[in-house]
Amino acid sequence: MDMFFKVDFWYTVFKATTPVLFATIAAVIASRAGILNLGMEGGMSVSALAGVLFSAFSGNLFVGLLGGWLCGVVFAMILAYCIIGMKTNAVIAGIAMNLAAAGGCTLLLFAITGDKTTSNSLASLYFPNINLPIIANIPILGRVFSGHNVLTYLAFIVSVLIYILLKKTKFGFKVRAVGESPEAAESVGINIKKIQYQAMFISGSLVSLGGCYLSMGYIHQFTTGMVSGRGYIALATNAIAAGNALLGMLSSLLYGFGSAIAIYLQLKNVDSYLVSLVPFILIIIFYGIFSAYYKHRNKEKESF
Repeated sequence: MDMFFKVDFWYTVFKATTPVLFATIAAVIASRAGILNLGMEGGMSVSALAGVLFSAFSGNLFVGLLGGWLCGVVFAMILAYCIIGMKTNAVIAGIAMNLAAAGGCTLLLFAITGDKTTSNSLASLYFPNINLPIIANIPILGRVFSGHNVLTYLAFIVSVLIYILLKKTKFGFKVRAVGESPEAAESVGINIKKIQYQAMFISGSLVSLGGCYLSMGYIHQFTTGMVSGRGYIALATNAIAAGNALLGMLSSLLYGFGSAIAIYLQLKNVDSYLVSLVPFILIIIFYGIFSAYYKHRNKEKESF
């Protein structure tokens, strides 16, 4: 229990939360438009590899970010076309895309670099950590909230922006209308397919940032399987948040909290296979609690 009183533990919580937070907010906006973006796992893998490749060969961090973002967005839009344009089952299409990404990334890494599992031969660039003015000088709080990767701060900023976008803008109203009642949205002249494609574009962009963070922020290389189910976890954290971006921020922190516990237990020589289950078990428990809460709330509404 002493870990909860350590500054490094809470610093790790925010660090581990970042990729899941990007994916959670991506799931939020896709789900509000009535789309199940099950391809986030593959999208993060693709963007993680692309970011490393583009940054290493160009020697430019911005080019790496642009390359990772572009590949992740293209991946998302292919999935969007399958679901929206071709009316493919979202679950089948998402799983197929994820499997293709997993095998494709490994094959591409080997074909380009000769590395089989890790991009050891590439000198990938990475995003810097930044110290927050004023906050950095505050004892304890400065060590928890300052000194994080720039993409970590971006993830929390984006969460607030997406909340405002969905709640306060005309575009957000259209997204929610399409997700809640496509027929009613179409009856007032809203182009359903256009809104869904736009929502998937934003979703894919956020997934790409999460992937780039994994390989150019969390660690400084690409490793096969490095996404480790975070794309699927984001579906659960979005379900807990019920499509609310701010609640999505909090539910993502649950995963970060569980990951920090797992890392701490590993340092205490607890079996690594056992502690790796901690963040997933934590999410399952809270998902069950919130599912029961939402079910009870809906019953109360129906009774009136």
